[in-house]
Amino acid sequence: MKRLAFLLLLLSISFSGFAQIETTNSSKKQINLVMEQWHAAAAQADFDTYFSLMTPDGVFIGTDATENWQNEEFKDFSKPYFDKGKAWSFSSLERNIYISETNNIAWFDELLDTQMGICRGSGILKNNDGKWQIAHYVLSIAIPNDNVTEVTQLKKEFDTALARKLKE
Repeated sequence: MKRLAFLLLLLSISFSGFAQIETTNSSKKQINLVMEQWHAAAAQADFDTYFSLMTPDGVFIGTDATENWQNEEFKDFSKPYFDKGKAWSFSSLERNIYISETNNIAWFDELLDTQMGICRGSGILKNNDGKWQIAHYVLSIAIPNDNVTEVTQLKKEFDTALARKLKE
């Protein structure tokens, strides 16, 4: 009887482990699809689809130090670009996705091919009733280490003025 109980316990643990792996793999596929649809919606200037893939309280952090867009502000900023039929076009070169044990939060990083060269995106998605949505996205221009000194010099005046303003 003890052996049978032990075997049933082992089977139960094994099946729950497989179920967790399957849930994680399924979520990663869904998240990857959301990210691909989001980038495609921008490239196709599909405003409604683009913003439907973000949470209502979503945040977009752009490449400029002043770009910390709350959802409504980001919509206002983006709308003229979408209305012209040309927003931006990012395609994924590489993406890593990580999911919480509770399967309701995911975070990722990605390398993107963009009109600015290679950029890095990273962010957080929330699972709302089985629907993954982007809650926070950060876009950064990837600068090779060998070019950091010259880029730092290029932006020194702007950074000094902005830092001074933010400290006031």
